[in-house]
Amino acid sequence: MIRYNPKDWFTFIFRFHKADTFRTLAPLIFLIGLYAGVIAWLEIEVWQVGEKSHIRNLSLIHSTLGLVISLLLVFRTNTAYERWWEGRKVWGSLVNSSRNLAMKLSVLATDDRAFFRAMIPNYAFAMKNHLRGVFLHKELVDCDDFVSSELVENQHVPNQIAQMMFRRLAEMEQQGKLKVEHLLLINTEMVNFTDAVGACERIKKTPIPFSYSVFLKKFIFLYVMTLPFGYVFSLGYWVMPVVAIIFYVLASLELIAEEIEDPFGKDANDLPTDEIAKTIRQSVEDLL
Repeated sequence: MIRYNPKDWFTFIFRFHKADTFRTLAPLIFLIGLYAGVIAWLEIEVWQVGEKSHIRNLSLIHSTLGLVISLLLVFRTNTAYERWWEGRKVWGSLVNSSRNLAMKLSVLATDDRAFFRAMIPNYAFAMKNHLRGVFLHKELVDCDDFVSSELVENQHVPNQIAQMMFRRLAEMEQQGKLKVEHLLLINTEMVNFTDAVGACERIKKTPIPFSYSVFLKKFIFLYVMTLPFGYVFSLGYWVMPVVAIIFYVLASLELIAEEIEDPFGKDANDLPTDEIAKTIRQSVEDLL
């Protein structure tokens, strides 16, 4: 995730970050501008369209469709941002649950602190990598009764770690180290762990409906490709930069929405899950 100062306007305007959509769209922007220039040359020099041509009225259609496409893009962006923000709230709840569990176990599990000091952060790192579709056992800390290399890679790793923690708690209750009411006190945080990974999986595995995404892309393409026909008469060859800028704005909104609707990867605007997992590890080690 990019760290920035929102008050630094001039840096945003005159610097192109690697995450800026302009870098991705630059070839298409150039081609769209060239296409607009060709249409302008054909209408002005070759076809010599007269003042009474109905093509001049296309600008009225674009004005109407511009409102429709704006509403669609607003809905698209808001939906993607809601997914991004929901993912951030889920990871925030995981931080709180990890801290609360560590705080309770620091008092109740005096003989098993080392196990939970390793396993609680291990769950956060396993969840982060699970959402990215990778398995990095080197990020997991080994302890008594747990060796990261023994985890089954092609199965649900966070569930395996949660199961180990449940098993240790059950053994502690059988050995008389914990009372039943203590297990009930701890159970809320353990349930929150599974709820967190389930909520993130729901966000990741439920993208925007295919038909909606395809329709919006086709709408933007047709809108931009027909813009030069109507605006050549009022803008002349200035239609080239104008159409290129309009395409940049519309396509950038769609690209940004595509990036943030799955916020658990390594893109520049994704959630800082690496940092959050490290924060959990530091907090748990301090408490235990």
